Amino acid sequence: MTFSLIGYDADTGRFGIAITTSSLAVGNRCPWAKAGVGAITTQARTDIRLGPKGIDFLKAGLTAQEAVDRLVAESEYPQRRQLAVIDRNGNTALYSGPDIQTVHAGFAGKHCVSTGNGLDNPSVPQAMVEWFEAKRAVSFIDRLLGALDVGIKAGGEWGPVHSAALLVVDKHPWPLVDLRVDYEDDPQVKLRSLWQMNQPRLDHFIKQVLAPNDIPREEF
Repeated sequence: MTFSLIGYDADTGRFGIAITTSSLAVGNRCPWAKAGVGAITTQARTDIRLGPKGIDFLKAGLTAQEAVDRLVAESEYPQRRQLAVIDRNGNTALYSGPDIQTVHAGFAGKHCVSTGNGLDNPSVPQAMVEWFEAKRAVSFIDRLLGALDVGIKAGGEWGPVHSAALLVVDKHPWPLVDLRVDYEDDPQVKLRSLWQMNQPRLDHFIKQVLAPNDIPREEF
């Protein structure tokens, strides 16, 4: 019982995922992304293996739709899976298996796609995508987090969510942002708080990798 939004920022080349669920540690199981390649969510009866496998498909040059088709064809239980993919060109694809036993839906926009299961109502993904598309003046990461808030306001899951995650990749082989709230009430609120703490440190964390000798002693 999970809902999410994957986005691509054509101006920066960043891929990002905002996701939440009623269960534990959604960030460990469902969102996958690689800089310059694309992003994937694997939901419903989550098969964690489909995340890195799909990234490999995208890295090999498959489109989002081709990657979804391959993942469905090669999955052991595709009828129970839910997938969303965005490729390096911002193309999207999604899949919801016919045997998902809760309210589920998906909706794709330009450079973004949302899927959900265990939903209060099937309009949740569309509300998230439409908000994300309408807020182009808002920064990319704030748009991802805002879409999550919109999903909750649109009904979200049929019960309370407890974990949430924000995953963003940029031009480096490591994630630019990888924040997780593993189990607490209103995890989307804590996730935004973590991002606000993390945001001013982004350049510092990159410099630690690429130019550690250039960091002044007094800098945190």
